[in-house]
Amino acid sequence: MKMRNSLSDWLTPKPLGFVDRHIGPQSAEIESMLSALGFSSLDAFVESVVPASIYRTSPLDLPKPATEPEALAELKQLISQNQVARSFIGMGYYDTHTPGVISRNILENPGWYTQYTPYQAEIAQGRLEALLAFQTMVADLTKLDVANSSLLDEGTAAAEAMGLFLGIKESANGKKFFVAEECHPQTIAVVRTRAEPLGVEIVVSKASEIVLTRDFFGALLNYPSTDGSLVDYTDWIQRAHGLSVKVAVATDLLALCLLKPPGEMGADVAVGNSQRFGVPMGFGGPHAAFFATKEEHQRRIPGRIVGVSKDRHGNPGFRLALQTREQHIRRDKATSNICTAQVLLAIISAMYAVYHGPTGLKNIAGRVHALALGFAAAVKRQGWKIKEEPFFDTVKVLPDPRNQAAWVQAAAQGMNLRLFDDGALGVSFDETTTATDLEKLCKVFGATVSMEKLLSQVPDSLVRQGEILTHPVFRSHASETEMLRFIRKLESKDLSLTHSMIPLGSCTMKLNATSELLPITWTEFGKMHPFVPEAQGAGYREMFRGLEKWLSEITGFAATSLQPNSGAQGEYAGLLVIRQYHASRGETHRNVCLIPESAHGTNPASAVMAGMKVVGVKNDEQGNVDLADLKAKAEKHQNELAALMVTYPSTYGVFESEIKTFCDIVHSKGGQVYMDGANMNAQVGLCRPGDFGPDVCHLNLHKTFCIPHGGGGPGMGPICVKSHLAPFLPGDPLKDGRAVSSARWGSASILPIPWMYIRMMGSEGLKRATSVAILNANYVAARLEKYYPVLFKGATGRVAHECVLDLRQLKKEAGIEVEDVAKRLMDYGFHAPTVSWPVPGTMMVEPTESESQAELDRFCEAMIAIHGEARKVAAKEWGEDNPLKNAPHTAVEVTADAWAHPYSRQVAAFPQKWVKERKFWPSVARVDNVWGDRNLFCSCPAVSEFES
Repeated sequence: MKMRNSLSDWLTPKPLGFVDRHIGPQSAEIESMLSALGFSSLDAFVESVVPASIYRTSPLDLPKPATEPEALAELKQLISQNQVARSFIGMGYYDTHTPGVISRNILENPGWYTQYTPYQAEIAQGRLEALLAFQTMVADLTKLDVANSSLLDEGTAAAEAMGLFLGIKESANGKKFFVAEECHPQTIAVVRTRAEPLGVEIVVSKASEIVLTRDFFGALLNYPSTDGSLVDYTDWIQRAHGLSVKVAVATDLLALCLLKPPGEMGADVAVGNSQRFGVPMGFGGPHAAFFATKEEHQRRIPGRIVGVSKDRHGNPGFRLALQTREQHIRRDKATSNICTAQVLLAIISAMYAVYHGPTGLKNIAGRVHALALGFAAAVKRQGWKIKEEPFFDTVKVLPDPRNQAAWVQAAAQGMNLRLFDDGALGVSFDETTTATDLEKLCKVFGATVSMEKLLSQVPDSLVRQGEILTHPVFRSHASETEMLRFIRKLESKDLSLTHSMIPLGSCTMKLNATSELLPITWTEFGKMHPFVPEAQGAGYREMFRGLEKWLSEITGFAATSLQPNSGAQGEYAGLLVIRQYHASRGETHRNVCLIPESAHGTNPASAVMAGMKVVGVKNDEQGNVDLADLKAKAEKHQNELAALMVTYPSTYGVFESEIKTFCDIVHSKGGQVYMDGANMNAQVGLCRPGDFGPDVCHLNLHKTFCIPHGGGGPGMGPICVKSHLAPFLPGDPLKDGRAVSSARWGSASILPIPWMYIRMMGSEGLKRATSVAILNANYVAARLEKYYPVLFKGATGRVAHECVLDLRQLKKEAGIEVEDVAKRLMDYGFHAPTVSWPVPGTMMVEPTESESQAELDRFCEAMIAIHGEARKVAAKEWGEDNPLKNAPHTAVEVTADAWAHPYSRQVAAFPQKWVKERKFWPSVARVDNVWGDRNLFCSCPAVSEFES
């Protein structure tokens, strides 16, 4: 090593190289892959892939890249503008303590947050078991038969209940849906948004005043109500059922630890937010909503359900139940467009219940209730009037000339109260409220605390009877030692990015850098209630403005909304913007949405939810949109044409050279173009959709911009639009009511992740990342094409950022299904690529830019070896008893005394030398999906119950 000539040289700031740390292949590997493909430079290679008509040569107008410490310091300074106060606002959001063992070992642990949705059940048993605990917890506390594994937020869960009721309504019932005035205002706003395109009339009034008729098909109540009061709705629900009106109840899991559950009142559905079970408020999200219903509706329940089945050896195995309901299969017939659940947050909530157990949860609930009683008694002694109905954690101080002064004084002392439109005040308590907090609050009202002789006003008819959370999982982990081991045991059953690449096409499983994740645990982000006074969120708002500006620049659009809290929500929001634009021009008749066969799987379901009629457009043999068919359909429906939904690059993994022509055709017929941004990882820095025709696109921040998938959520799906659509972007749910999510900025607390990513990458770094993502995909395609034909290629014979491998010949020649290859990859230590989508019998591979050439080679070698195994089956060297049909192989099977297979244990478990160095053992053998659907278990069963 040569010393520098001057010591001052060492003091010159040098980049720490985040770009090189994010991008897996280093310079030598990039040169090696380029050489294998016949190119001398990365730029020349990219120019051969991206159509010249859309290729952008000028750099993006972004700040110069910051080092990791610089970006963290900048974000810390920015977010320090937030004023973190104690919030007593309630409205479904509460401060909470995340147990340290959960925060450190789940929330901050890449072994938990970097997995994909558990479609390959055998290597996802840990999170499936945790999600089953979540479902069991929700079903137990609500006293309903079955719960799903989470939804996006309380507002969308309530809207999903409305959708379920609409789908099963009796013909004699009309299309009115009642929403109680007692519901949270943000929930009412989201339900209104979702109802309008479906032709549902929303009627809002007090539950005690509404006169239901058969004009209604469903109703939504809140228990406890948004102002805290408790009402026994048993008789109300019975009367509704007499008119064939189904009833959903929005509720609070902590309250249900002490109160009569909705299921015992007769509710058909219970929804809510599990946030106060250990998940920070985070200015609105992400949080895991819950949805529970009666057994008779379990096959129509929206979202995902974890079920219990059995594996090849008859042992219990968890899996996603009823997977055929997934929207990429059912498309416009899907029950919902829900693509992203909130898995990571649901797991945290479930582990919170495991950590505290039933006794601990009851103690927390009892203490919260006692604090509310103490406050109510104190202010009443000072002459303030409160709403006298029984309450759980929220006290409503009725309108009083002194209320405004009290609200201002509380804010000045760092305490946020809720100010109702009529001048009343709401004060909500949570598990973090201290005796000192209570004293300060009472002092604002001129009162003093006295907790003696306090008696709950909750009537016996509303007091919960019997035990809660009786399953052993909630009663077996009292010590932190046991809790830690339980969490670690579950983690060890899951394959994540900490083990190997996850090459899922259309899913972009790239690096989620630690520096990007660090800020989400900062107090300034986590402790913020979404409805604090505007000035308190100044740091958040500045971050939003910066991120919106960057995303608009990256996409070439005029404006961005950060509100949609999943990709599917982004699709829906984008179509609503188009719908409202047409309505503003007096063209409400425009309701036809053209969707090519190559579009992303959730597109048709989103279009139907937005009140549009789906018309399919064919693709040609090369995977391109059939231009003639598009022209014909646009011409045929020109008077009703609302939109074209196009995924770009296409779901077949190619850049279509005629994308501008597609847009021109639709525009000429009065329609708008929606671009699904699921594949934006092939565009950033190379081309911008705003420059080549689309009017709106959504972005998957959990794909292209590094938010972790979290095992199937969280996600974010902001939309970017051209200037003429900007007035129709989602608004504030508490002000204009035009909202697709419960909170104004969706899942705000994970937005620091894409902010950090863009800030550290800069324009050139983002371009290089995209270029390497395309290079990696083409390298894999070139290495594997001799064994598995690449089904679709662009005009130059190249793929974009992903490739579709055709495995159908294996079935013809050897009887080997694509599922067999997927399961055999587990024995090699890999998660399978996307299976049988977008074409049955294929695999879609997306390596991303974060995987090194060495890792790509390992994956390719595994796929080549599996092809060789299939050839042995075809040559009759192995019969039905072969390693592909029997995969995956567990440690228990491989180490058993008996081994009757015609292949060796070595072939089963260690098919390549490098597998020995990094072996991941599936914890169960192949799970029987059909048996699981026929015998649906969706909560934690006792072993004896399962065996019976």
